[in-house]
Amino acid sequence: MTHQLFGDSELIFGYKNLNVHIYYTAARLIPYLNISYSESCHEDQHGIKPDDVEKSLSNELPPNYFTNLDTFRVALSEDVNFRPFGHMVDSYTLTPKNSEEKHFEVYYVKIEEPGFRDFHVKLQSFIKFYIDAASYIDVDDQQWDFFLVFEKYKENGEHKYATAGYMTVYNFYAYPSRIRPRISQVLILPPFQKMGLCARVLQTFYNICYNRPEVLDITVEDPSENFQRVRDFVDARNCCNLKSFQPSELNQGFSHEMTHEAQLKLKLNRLQARRMYEILRLKATDRGNKEHYRAYRLDVKRRLNIPFLRNRRTYKKLEKSLSDEELSQTLGLMKKEQKFQYLENAFQEELNSYQHVLDRLSTFQ
Repeated sequence: MTHQLFGDSELIFGYKNLNVHIYYTAARLIPYLNISYSESCHEDQHGIKPDDVEKSLSNELPPNYFTNLDTFRVALSEDVNFRPFGHMVDSYTLTPKNSEEKHFEVYYVKIEEPGFRDFHVKLQSFIKFYIDAASYIDVDDQQWDFFLVFEKYKENGEHKYATAGYMTVYNFYAYPSRIRPRISQVLILPPFQKMGLCARVLQTFYNICYNRPEVLDITVEDPSENFQRVRDFVDARNCCNLKSFQPSELNQGFSHEMTHEAQLKLKLNRLQARRMYEILRLKATDRGNKEHYRAYRLDVKRRLNIPFLRNRRTYKKLEKSLSDEELSQTLGLMKKEQKFQYLENAFQEELNSYQHVLDRLSTFQ
């Protein structure tokens, strides 16, 4: 993600053997920046200055970061006094592969919590390094909710905390008196990835929403491919317990009952409910039975074909006033063969992503 710091070329000019190290204390997230190199170009000799690396990084790092190692060591020793912000809403113990048991706690907090605003500045400085097209949020808007994840561990007989990740949620208004929470940012830091933490935190948030009658449904802002896969897994696992998503119902096609039950019990919006239907119907489909698999394939392709049907209606409105060439340029029309190939490619992409979800789902059943 260095293009978000140094431009699309992702190059730093003017140094030999350049090394840039950024460290954070585990709990309070106090940053330390170290830049080293063996040689750099000089303006008086080469007619050009080297890139100002620290200036580029200082725009994204929290203010008052350390560049002195001894000062950083003092700050590191003070991490033992850190306690999480907000109040704990969940906890779980995990045993990562080839590792010891780890204990995690999730805390819910609002921006007005004393000290949290400064902590959030440090926390969100990670997103430019790990989330593509990341942007900072306006924390002064009171509609933001924050969920923080910490590892709680014992060292030298004392309980300590390490920041593991966080999630931000914005509460949109839904007429007439409901809200529609939208998940905005989710980041699990690298040392804590591949433990199932993201799925756990998402389920924690879901459980809170299930008990809030004012929540209409839950949405996600521009989910990455990786997060969509986690979301699909959690939603599919939950939908397996719904009456309308049982195999006998799935084979009858997507229904109003599925949309209604998924929204009422799981706070899923219609688009995500439809996606869960397609994933779980694939699970219930005998792919060795050509007739059953063909019915599934056509059902998914009918959904993928909807944009083309809308294009057709627009076409009928415009064909009276535009030439064939103008129509093609205006609508970006595909030839019949191109459309069939597009639908097949789109179906295979969906099938591949659905299979990833089913593979993970099979390990939990």
